[in-house]
Amino acid sequence: MLLKKIQKENDIKNLKPEELKPLAEEIRQFLIEKISHTGGHLASNLGVVELTIALHLALEFPQDKLIWDVGHQSYTHKLLTGRKAGFDGLRKYGGLSGFPKRKESACDAFDTGHSSTSISAGLGYVAARDLLGEKHRIVSVIGDGAMTGGMAYEALNNASQLKSNFIIVLNDNHMSISENVGGMSRYLDGLRTAQAYVELKKGVEDTLRKIPRKGERIVHQVKKTKSGIKQLFVPGMFFEDMGITYLGPVDGHDMRKLYKTFCEAKRVNHAVLVHVLTKKGKGYPPAEENPSRFHGTGPFDIETGKTEGKKGPDTYTEVFSKVFLDIAQHDEKVVGITAAMEDGTGLGRFAQKYPHRFFDVGIAEEHAVTFAAGLAAGGLKPVFAVYSSFLQRAYDQMIHDVCLQNLPVVFAVDRAGLVGSDGETHQGVFDLSFLSMIPNLIVMSPKNRWEMADMLRFAVELSAPVALRYPRGEAYEGMQRFRSPIVLGKSEILYEEESIALIFAGHMAPLADEVRRELKEIGYSCSLINARFIKPLDTQMLEYLAKDHSLIVTIEENVLSGGFGEQVLAYAAKAKLNVKVRNIGIPDEYVEHGSVEVLRREVGLTPEVIVKQIITDYAAVIEGVWKKTV
Repeated sequence: MLLKKIQKENDIKNLKPEELKPLAEEIRQFLIEKISHTGGHLASNLGVVELTIALHLALEFPQDKLIWDVGHQSYTHKLLTGRKAGFDGLRKYGGLSGFPKRKESACDAFDTGHSSTSISAGLGYVAARDLLGEKHRIVSVIGDGAMTGGMAYEALNNASQLKSNFIIVLNDNHMSISENVGGMSRYLDGLRTAQAYVELKKGVEDTLRKIPRKGERIVHQVKKTKSGIKQLFVPGMFFEDMGITYLGPVDGHDMRKLYKTFCEAKRVNHAVLVHVLTKKGKGYPPAEENPSRFHGTGPFDIETGKTEGKKGPDTYTEVFSKVFLDIAQHDEKVVGITAAMEDGTGLGRFAQKYPHRFFDVGIAEEHAVTFAAGLAAGGLKPVFAVYSSFLQRAYDQMIHDVCLQNLPVVFAVDRAGLVGSDGETHQGVFDLSFLSMIPNLIVMSPKNRWEMADMLRFAVELSAPVALRYPRGEAYEGMQRFRSPIVLGKSEILYEEESIALIFAGHMAPLADEVRRELKEIGYSCSLINARFIKPLDTQMLEYLAKDHSLIVTIEENVLSGGFGEQVLAYAAKAKLNVKVRNIGIPDEYVEHGSVEVLRREVGLTPEVIVKQIITDYAAVIEGVWKKTV
């Protein structure tokens, strides 16, 4: 096995040229085998094998810095830097991350996980290098899908001013997660078909170089000129006109051409963009045929490509998808918006049935929110379905463009709470805190699939900005008999007793129910309340509970700082309620990758830990020695 020869960074340089192609195939087979067991990002990694090999041949690690945009295509990079043994624990708690991690290896230059950041980070590295008088190379790899994000253009605008080398690799596979949309996609389509120009250019350059003594100088002068002919015929003029040299398009699976182009790029004394054409899922037919399906996959059967395990109950995303489609059938003003996540957010059915009412804005969450504000101001009912961790990118637009004007935009906040194996960059554990700060915004979270449906209908008809927060995974089917009508700002009493009151937020329902059951078994009297609304806070309920309860315990899958529990605690103190409050949630730290079950154990969101805390707290209250601990 050739992979055995690669024990650390730069070992690839010891291989013979004829060994590189077999190495690429070996890497593909290794990734398919491992990801079929662990799950992970398959299609994107299969598409960049040769690209990564060529970069490792052209660079010196860890001195040179390679920055992957998003980073889910970094598996080959990890293999070539000596992390092969860690792939059995890929995306498992304490194991190898599915994204670049600086704490994992000195060869990972920058932690990534969200889109359109690599050029900005690379520019920072370039400025630091130049100020410190160092000479190493900086390479940022960005996908064509990420080029729909505005941050990439802000960075390109800055990069055009550089007077030192900075290599930008545009990995163009015609895909982000869903198929790319918009003007940049169409522009790149034109560049992909520019092979006739590329061949002509190569032929002219080869001929000129054969001129004795003056050939190389003539080629150099030709490359510097921006004549009328170049304006008419040269692909990449968008970049060239910004002052960024354009090289390509290059076949992203031809290592020899890639290496030669990267060596040429290293000689450019300013920013240079290398346009590389790759095929997402290359080498594994099921991934080539359905790259979206294999973008992020669970364990699967290699022979068939089918995911293991039989289908269970609907996920919250599927409940959203079905109910939203039903709402749209009865209200022509309802429109759906996604930021390149049509299938992931459950808008696929809606897009197929109502294509003229569906808007995919590309990887551009900021634009999506302000666009939704415009739709609402124009008399429509926009619903923006987005993952919690990606909504963070549009916080200013939510405050300034939607909520300041009190516009009726519904934010369907998917993947809230702990999401598991994608790790720190994808955990949706901050939304209750940052959403609750915004005036005019109503924040709701359902306890089960039926309340999810009721809340979505309520939100669309409310004529106010609403955030509906729900988790990844199967929708809870318990507590079906508790389905009182949704009333703005009102919580729901499920069991009413005395002494201890548990108030849970959204999908913490089964956990809170189990905590109550265990407390009852050992003799404690306990009420159970479904918060429903994180904002506005049901202060009347808190005052009511304070009459017959000594201890209120809040449970949420959100950071404690600024979360639901702290709002309850703050109101109890302000109103001088005669009740003690204990907040249960996620501590003030980033939560790494691992299964949701394992992560909940790590942060203390389990019945055993919570029951023990409540028993201790209740005893302290009764004995009059209460002391709240962080």
